Amino acid sequence: MPDPALKQALAAGDFILAPGVYDMISALIADNMGFKALYVTGYGTVASYLGIPDAGIATYRDMIERIAQIVKLTKTPVIADADTGYGGLLNVRHTVRGYEYVGVSAIQLEDQEFPKKCGHTPNRRVVPMTDMVKKIEVAVDSRKSDDFLVIARTDARTGLGLDEAIRRAKAYAAAGADIIFIESPESADEVRQIAAEIDRPLLANMVNGGRTPLMTASELQALGYGIAIYPALGFLAHGHAVRHAYRDLLDNGITTDAVDLYPFKDFNTLLGFDDVWAFEQKFSEIGSDP
Repeated sequence: MPDPALKQALAAGDFILAPGVYDMISALIADNMGFKALYVTGYGTVASYLGIPDAGIATYRDMIERIAQIVKLTKTPVIADADTGYGGLLNVRHTVRGYEYVGVSAIQLEDQEFPKKCGHTPNRRVVPMTDMVKKIEVAVDSRKSDDFLVIARTDARTGLGLDEAIRRAKAYAAAGADIIFIESPESADEVRQIAAEIDRPLLANMVNGGRTPLMTASELQALGYGIAIYPALGFLAHGHAVRHAYRDLLDNGITTDAVDLYPFKDFNTLLGFDDVWAFEQKFSEIGSDP
């Protein structure tokens, strides 16, 4: 079941800062840091699992299996990317039910044509607004709990302009979406205009190196945004650190002090080895020969 803490935090006016997680290591690290939500990024999950672009190639099963494991082993509410719902209206119903069943707290659906593309890359195309409205209506009707939130994302800004993106956002809110996500506004003024015109909890996507200027949590909260996701932060940091460490090994034939590593002892604790060792200690004598 979804964690009601996410909906309660939004209702209380708390700002939700959600780092992007894309595998179990990133999820476990973020889960222990006190964030109010974790954001399962489609880009990062597809990259870490399949090593391919976020371009509509990954399937519902690819995502649900990884999302379910993240939810199972973390205690923080999870917001999860569901692309276009992986097909037509029946697929949307199946996706919503599946995400809710594994314990996701908010599902993100977007209005791109299939196959979709990452929101900060070119050549994205959107479906007619009425098609996405119907998807939102199906999503809202398909959930079992009001604690399971529906995030409606529009990618219309890049190809059709901000006015069209705002028009769509208002229609998606009217269709029942709990949270509105206008993807890739291209200036701080556009971020402000969205906040001024949309009367619904808003999500801001802060992509390091993306199309939208980065703004602080306090700036976004002051404008009226309720959630900020940082989907790329984890895997970009990971990629940089791993490349640096491997280069150090290749150049020197050993790991030098130039590489700052997560302590092996702490990593064992992160993964739960302390529990394994305690179990072995407790039951080590059971079944042994006299």
